[in-house]
Amino acid sequence: MTVSSSPDAVPGEEYEYEALPPNYGLGHNMLAGAFAGIAEHTVMYPVDLMKTRMQIINPSAGGLYTGLSHAVSTIYRIEGLRTLWRGVTSVIVGAGPAHAVYFGTYEVVKEFAGGNKEDGKHHPLAAAASGACATIASDALMNPFDVIKQRMQVHGSTYRSISHCARSVWRAEGISAFYVSYPTTLCMTVPFTATQFMAYESLSKIMNPRKEYDPITHCVAGGLAGAFAAGITTPLDVIKTLLQTRGLSQQAEIRNVRGLFHAASIIKKEFGWRGFMRGWRPRIITTMPSTAICWSSYEMAKAYFKRTLREEQTSHTNKL
Repeated sequence: MTVSSSPDAVPGEEYEYEALPPNYGLGHNMLAGAFAGIAEHTVMYPVDLMKTRMQIINPSAGGLYTGLSHAVSTIYRIEGLRTLWRGVTSVIVGAGPAHAVYFGTYEVVKEFAGGNKEDGKHHPLAAAASGACATIASDALMNPFDVIKQRMQVHGSTYRSISHCARSVWRAEGISAFYVSYPTTLCMTVPFTATQFMAYESLSKIMNPRKEYDPITHCVAGGLAGAFAAGITTPLDVIKTLLQTRGLSQQAEIRNVRGLFHAASIIKKEFGWRGFMRGWRPRIITTMPSTAICWSSYEMAKAYFKRTLREEQTSHTNKL
């Protein structure tokens, strides 16, 4: 599939999706990434909220759920549907800048690692390295917003807004509360993103060997890659949730949890090995469509910028 350089282009004047116009740069990838991040997190936010609630240890009265359908019916009956969007402002504010950095870093490292070589070969290691670097950079921005989001998602949360939550956490626990889960987050997101990007690039190579802009390919490859990566990293996500919501626990040991291994020992003691898979269904249900949305939005925005810039270039050339 090729895309015409202009709506009024002469037949035969076409360009490949991957062929970059000379005025296309890093800023356009970052804008595309910001658009993708906001689209991904807002659409799937209700399922993410239910995942958080199902992972909480010793929740307050009314916050215990036996499954995804029970969580939906209980929240709807007791708190109303608006609760499913509680804290969404935090991800909107954080996801734009974080995903701009995320995809910007991905494209820069991928180019540096040789992932964009036009040699007809597959470069899975370059994709994995690009994904790992991207998540390290973006999570440094997103982690505080993720802490605020999960504090507001918990049943019985009294925070009125993201600013109220941020001030309350700062005063009660200090700045370390916003980053206590950062090492665990990286332990989860680095393998998650490396696996996801490698799977996405591999599936795209198989489904779309000519590397053309194809919304269906981007959507399916993104969804399958996200589901696979989410499934194998669920245990770390459970640990991360415990660390990020520790200040809301009624259990002293959890409130004073020190880090990844201490949190893991608490989960093992409370629930056994099965505890590390708490919330895996909503995690996959969240991640599969959200990564499909993310990659589709990102590739669509990239295609739009490339088309627009090439049209401008063609128009400028015709005037000369």
